[in-house]
Amino acid sequence: MAQIENSGDTSIPLCYAEIALTLSQNGFLARGGFHPGVDDGVSGATVILVGNAGPEMWREYHKTRQTAGALTLDGWTRRILDSLSCDLGARVIYPFDGPPHAPFQRWAAMAEPVFSSPIGMTIHTQYGLWHAYRGAFLFENKVALPQRNDPVQPCLSCADQPCLSACPVHAFSKDRYDVDACADQLRRAEGFDCKSLGCRARRSCPVGVKYQYQPAQAAFHMAAFLKAR
Repeated sequence: MAQIENSGDTSIPLCYAEIALTLSQNGFLARGGFHPGVDDGVSGATVILVGNAGPEMWREYHKTRQTAGALTLDGWTRRILDSLSCDLGARVIYPFDGPPHAPFQRWAAMAEPVFSSPIGMTIHTQYGLWHAYRGAFLFENKVALPQRNDPVQPCLSCADQPCLSACPVHAFSKDRYDVDACADQLRRAEGFDCKSLGCRARRSCPVGVKYQYQPAQAAFHMAAFLKAR
């Protein structure tokens, strides 16, 4: 079980809408939730995932970077969500803590309509490939969750699947992701488009286009990917 980072007053009664509003005021999104069972590897009565989609979180983070210096995205996330978890009476788990790492991908499938795309990234029916999970709030009380809508996996009706052919070095296939080929392309002059605007395969997806990351946001994530390589 992942380590809990914070604890608050779990007697505070809240509804999902209040939690979602509090998160949205700080650039985050409530990304659905579930009531865990004994086999889900987490304690508490309710888990609500915290994430982002599109440029909203980036705008909040970028404002902080301009005024408070070089705070990492994970460090900024921890600072904000630690504070909000106290206000909401929750405990918080982060996907970037570990090992062991909390099973966020499995929790995501339990919380909202997400699927594995042909290039391996998790696709959301509204946000497309332009989203991420930044944490999970754990509540001791049972929070009523919104009714879940389970549409069909969008990739099943995408006949052309441009995500599999858009990469200039063919790093993606239905069976694998060639990480080294991707990183090598970003280091070359020919890879400037991907490095400055974001992954071409990701940009080719027709789902969630209006949530596409802004160039500065995309370049930030691509630089972080290269640094990790």
